[in-house]
Amino acid sequence: MPIAKRTAINVFLIFHIVAITCWCVPVNSALLISFRNTVRPYMLWSGLFQAWDMFSPTPRSVNARVEAAVIFKDGRIQTWKFPRMEQLSIPARTYKERYRKFVENVQEESHSAMWPDVARHIARANNNRSDPPQVVMLIRYWSDIVPAASTPSHAPERARIFFEYNVKPEDLR
Repeated sequence: MPIAKRTAINVFLIFHIVAITCWCVPVNSALLISFRNTVRPYMLWSGLFQAWDMFSPTPRSVNARVEAAVIFKDGRIQTWKFPRMEQLSIPARTYKERYRKFVENVQEESHSAMWPDVARHIARANNNRSDPPQVVMLIRYWSDIVPAASTPSHAPERARIFFEYNVKPEDLR
């Protein structure tokens, strides 16, 4: 193997090991924060980011998912679902893990700037020239995660429309 190729592979591996380690270490020193800010665009783009809030200091207290209701010109309503990890095979989960992270984040108010783009994407994915989508509603479904000792039954699932988008003809191109 040529030395340039071997060097490139080693640089690639070392970068990833250092980047993932620095990203995942639950320490917030000034040096780590600076490094994380430098590699943040790559980590988000590649789906390699990990948030420690799943484990500590406050684990998530709700089980949530996002779906969309697409209303067509003729009044028909169709549900559009993001992939759900618990419904996929292990190879499919590996490939579609980014969707889980995306859905966890997109439903938060702090990411509301993405909602129109998400709605347009769903409208294009459901476009039918003879019956185009007119409205896309993003719906958050959630239930509280309760400790097993506190109640023997599952917490009821609730739903809330958190964004409604009126589809424009130019959105479907």
